[in-house]
Amino acid sequence: MSKVAIIMGSKSDMPVMQDAIDILNSFDIEIEVDIVSAHRTPEKLYEFSKNAHNRGIKVIIAGAGGAAHLPGMVASMSPLPVIGVPVKSSNSIDGWDSVLSILQMPGGVPVATVALNGAKNAGILAAQILGCSDQCVLDKIMVYKEGLKAKVIDSAKDL
Repeated sequence: MSKVAIIMGSKSDMPVMQDAIDILNSFDIEIEVDIVSAHRTPEKLYEFSKNAHNRGIKVIIAGAGGAAHLPGMVASMSPLPVIGVPVKSSNSIDGWDSVLSILQMPGGVPVATVALNGAKNAGILAAQILGCSDQCVLDKIMVYKEGLKAKVIDSAKDL
């Protein structure tokens, strides 16, 4: 079974990252959740990044606020796809510092970046990546997307 790792720089990121946890759980995708601080636990960051693929992880979702170095540092050391979630933190400059820190990666070190506090979309993107090689996950994504379509059609009927 494919597994997604959801990591964040601090516990204060959990309310945002919970959306990724919830959506991946709804798709029955196995997850691993941890706090890995790029600045306060660099040894843990190194260990996680270098070995995630050996533990069955297929995609990493990394949420971080402020300087938001976590997603990029993980991507610099891991062969896995990394999805960055910029988190609007209390010490943030309206979230732009986080967005730009994750978005502006140098050539050769890609990080897929979702919207500010966009952990739900990070979870959906991780599931779509897994769906490329897992038909069961792909089927669940297709059902989910049909559900989105049905909600819009039902909403239009209420106008």
